[in-house]
Amino acid sequence: MLAIRRSYDRILEIIAALLMAALTVIIVLGFVFRAVGLSLVWYDEIASIGLCWLTYYGSALAALRGAHIGFPGIVNAFPPGLRVASTIFAEVIVLAFFIILTVTGLEVLDILQGSTLVSLPNVSLVVTQSVIPVTAVLIIISELLRFPEVLAAARGAGFEDHELKEALETVHETGTAKEGAAR
Repeated sequence: MLAIRRSYDRILEIIAALLMAALTVIIVLGFVFRAVGLSLVWYDEIASIGLCWLTYYGSALAALRGAHIGFPGIVNAFPPGLRVASTIFAEVIVLAFFIILTVTGLEVLDILQGSTLVSLPNVSLVVTQSVIPVTAVLIIISELLRFPEVLAAARGAGFEDHELKEALETVHETGTAKEGAAR
């Protein structure tokens, strides 16, 4: 299961990196062409869509890594039984939301059949809006792959506060760098 999760993480990471690179190229092209007085008619629309795609695919990666906003301090204050129950309840709510988003996203795609982008009439809105149901499914997969780890944390000592851990690591690295410079 760990190998599957690592591979899935790598795939999502590559997709996010490619989207970020493509968006960077689009923005630079838009800037350069606008600077020389030859504005690209499709720039604004494609850049907006690219940012949405990056956000959605990045969210799937964040879900897999447990990087979304959470309240580990509050949940850790619960007794173990309540911590497990609240964790399962939260996971059910998240999965239900993304199942509904998948179904609704597919319905929207059906409605958009035949519609195209304004600036690029050869590009179907179905393609651009497919990001919603596709990434909803990817987030569901991310949540299911991460669930055993989350449940083990709820049953064990509790959840790690990633923000606190990162802040403490930064302080430690800064302190170590200052000690090294003082020598």
